[in-house]
Amino acid sequence: MEPREILVVDDEPMILELYGDIFGGAGYVVRTARSAEEALAMLNERPSWVMFLDLNLPGMNGLELCRQVRSNWPMAIAYAVTGYASLFQLSECRDAGFEDYFTKPASISDLLRAAERAWEKLSRWRRGSAAAAP
Repeated sequence: MEPREILVVDDEPMILELYGDIFGGAGYVVRTARSAEEALAMLNERPSWVMFLDLNLPGMNGLELCRQVRSNWPMAIAYAVTGYASLFQLSECRDAGFEDYFTKPASISDLLRAAERAWEKLSRWRRGSAAAAP
């Protein structure tokens, strides 16, 4: 069984460190990237199946990153995280393929529940695809 890995993408080093501590303390392997471009390079080397993406990133924003993730790794589950919430962004997040949306500062328990739900969903999908194989 592969390690339960989470990719966190945020341009704020303190957020990356905090999420690394939160998810790492819960037993997840945590990878971090400070930009969408860095995240895509990491994903091309080795996909991550659960990710938390800041929307307000330098260069490519989190919405475009999510669109590319969904296009290249359709089984991946991505969550939007932002300090700049608006109704318009919520609609864009759904259209881009985000599973859910968190406003900073996000509740630690909400983040951990989201990660656990994502891994449960991935496990069900994998069991289902294995059962369907000839």
